Amino acid sequence: MTNSPIRVLMIGAAGRMGKAVREVGRNDREVQIAALCDVGDSIEPAMGNCDVVIDFSQADSIDEICFAALRNGKPLVIGTTGHSQQQRKRIETAAQSIPIVFASNFSVGVNVLFWLTQKAAELLGSDFDAEIVEIHHKMKKDAPSGTAKTLANILKTARKSESEIPIQSIREGEVVGEHRVIFNGPAECLELAHRAASREIFARGALRAAKWIVHKPPGLYSMQDALGL
Repeated sequence: MTNSPIRVLMIGAAGRMGKAVREVGRNDREVQIAALCDVGDSIEPAMGNCDVVIDFSQADSIDEICFAALRNGKPLVIGTTGHSQQQRKRIETAAQSIPIVFASNFSVGVNVLFWLTQKAAELLGSDFDAEIVEIHHKMKKDAPSGTAKTLANILKTARKSESEIPIQSIREGEVVGEHRVIFNGPAECLELAHRAASREIFARGALRAAKWIVHKPPGLYSMQDALGL
């Protein structure tokens, strides 16, 4: 007898990523998009009909989402970016009681980029200056992107420096997402780049994280945790 599909509550269902998750989920036998919420919908009632919650909504919704998830004991996969420090603290506090995957990017390729960026920064050392260039569609609200901020934090940690990493944010057309990490050194330059051709890669990653998090103990996890990197 096969296991039942994991029931997913999709918050931000009418957005770009919400639609992508719904589309990918239709063809994944291991999941069922059991409930949908969007702007103006009450989240609490939908929590009862799911095993895990995926959030691709707005940063300002995180308090309500966390409170509802805590009351119902539901794991969270949070892909929304642009949270304030106070909102991030809310997520960290909730993770003491429920399992949460909180990631700025759910692409497998981007998470490998995170890993490569750390290794490159460690090996190249202080002789190389680092900068980040990110490009997204003109409707993306936050700049720099959450992925760019994550890359900057990785660089600062690897270089053991609090100096800010320059980030150039470009908003144009329908670009799904592009991130470049550029290391400029004496007489040479190294670039690491990832380009997303479709939101499907993020949707697949979010669903992969949702399957992974369901039976995990409380804690704040990354997509790299879900991938075993």
